[in-house]
Amino acid sequence: MGMEILITGAGGFIGQALAKELLLDTQVSSITLTDVMEPPVPSTTSTAEITTLASDLTSLATCQQLCSTTPFTHVYLLHGIMSGAAEANLDLGLKVNVDSMRYMMDTLRTTRPGIRVIFPSSLAVFGPALKDTVTEATMPLPQSSYGAQKQIGETLLNDYSRRGLLDGRIVRLPTIIVRPGKPSGAASSFCSGIIREPLNGVESILPVPQSLKLWVCSTRTVIKNLVIARDVPTEAFSSVAGGSRIINLPGITVTVKEMLDALLDVGGQKARNLIKETPDSAVEKIVGSWPAEFDITRAVHLGFQGDGDLKSTLKEYLEDYA
Repeated sequence: MGMEILITGAGGFIGQALAKELLLDTQVSSITLTDVMEPPVPSTTSTAEITTLASDLTSLATCQQLCSTTPFTHVYLLHGIMSGAAEANLDLGLKVNVDSMRYMMDTLRTTRPGIRVIFPSSLAVFGPALKDTVTEATMPLPQSSYGAQKQIGETLLNDYSRRGLLDGRIVRLPTIIVRPGKPSGAASSFCSGIIREPLNGVESILPVPQSLKLWVCSTRTVIKNLVIARDVPTEAFSSVAGGSRIINLPGITVTVKEMLDALLDVGGQKARNLIKETPDSAVEKIVGSWPAEFDITRAVHLGFQGDGDLKSTLKEYLEDYA
């Protein structure tokens, strides 16, 4: 019997890219994609069974119905409200980022005990900006409701895994560049916007200083590492960091200026001229609290892949999404 995989939040670009990658794996026999609105089916020649459906996962009954219909072997919990939107609407952030995550985890530990659950968290659990290099042992101190909500999900899944109820893999994602499509509700949305929009001939707002350092990663590398997270042996987590299920995924440290320089190299002066610097203290306060230097020793030990340079990342974006 092959892998039967569920991806929540599958309508987003990460969910779609992940599904497309997973469908290339002959071990996957079925994949279920769900989101608030029914997700599209990725273009693929896979012979795996693909199911798409709309689900409101803030309803416990919906979570129970979803998890009882198919004998899933793996679940990716990708759904959530992004950082800026979660900060603007506390109740909505709690409902989606905390309540629905607990509904899903509680349902899975009852209906599919021991199932592998991959939970993408965020560097937003840290802050204020740390002078020292961050490791998995660094104490989280989120400076946004989104970061706090992600930390709650981490703690819950880590505890359920300790108890043997679920087999959790908590991966803290760097800021992903370049996200395709329209600007999102993330405070870090400008990180993609200052690349994506100018390459499309559209003006983009830069709300933070060019000196700001960021921990970023390309879409391709993030997707590869989400697949790797599925396959890391359970016992491997016990061999490092006291059995913690938390991994800081690889990325690279860059300044905003270096991102703009890469834009100039790839898109030319015409694209670079489309950046308009308009300071936004609210955005800078959130993004500026995130650390930009990470020790990825544990990730490398477990087989996760490192990222390339900025120019390669921009070229990959143009190949995949332009």
